[in-house]
Amino acid sequence: MTTQQQLRLDDGRTVACTSPAEARMLWNEMIADGYYRRAAATLRPGDLAVDIGANIGLSAMMFAETHPGVRVIAAEPAPATYDCLHRNMAAHVPGGVALEVAVGAAPGVLPFTWYPRATANSSLYADRDADDDATKTFLRNSGLPDDAITLITRGLHDGEQIDVEVTTVSAILAQHDPSAEIGVLKIDVERAEFDVLLGINESDWSRIRSVVAEVHDRDGRLAEFCEVLDVHGLTPRTRQDPSLSGTELHEVYAVRA
Repeated sequence: MTTQQQLRLDDGRTVACTSPAEARMLWNEMIADGYYRRAAATLRPGDLAVDIGANIGLSAMMFAETHPGVRVIAAEPAPATYDCLHRNMAAHVPGGVALEVAVGAAPGVLPFTWYPRATANSSLYADRDADDDATKTFLRNSGLPDDAITLITRGLHDGEQIDVEVTTVSAILAQHDPSAEIGVLKIDVERAEFDVLLGINESDWSRIRSVVAEVHDRDGRLAEFCEVLDVHGLTPRTRQDPSLSGTELHEVYAVRA
């Protein structure tokens, strides 16, 4: 059983989390000058931000605070993480909608691996060895010695298997906002990112003004992901944070011309 905890952010707000250390790391990613913040800066009053793989809702909070009237729909399938998301949305995202659901290519029920000690790495396509290796590389790039890395990563990706409901982006839009312009579609779903794109109906693509995503470049998936965006009128840019050099993790930011 994971105990819910709290983290006090630098701005004085308190958020519910399963791990204050992980939540702090995720918040630092949100406030850094990366693609997520650049995408948030393009939001306009009245826009809809759709946050797929919302975790505890820190990116949803960032999107909501850009302008009064920005609405956020955030999806997260793991029950313990979703409970934090729901609490944080209620406290810090006016009018926000939290959904306890995974998002993929088609509706259904699928097995999901939840990492209690590394919730942000949980996935429909969890790969413990790859997740261990990526974390070790990140920590090594960050300057930690090997003995500390071994200690930190021991058991970090011990997972629990659960069944989760899966829906699609287009099903979410049809149910919650069938006509709004999507200022940002954010995707961070640990190897399921291409599935998310497959779940967008052709008629909905024109509503999406920008996409920001974390993409695992395995078997040419990064190029494939960018090609789909390009075909639908979004111009993609990619970057890899220096701390992730040597991993398959890349960021994508695509904007409609």
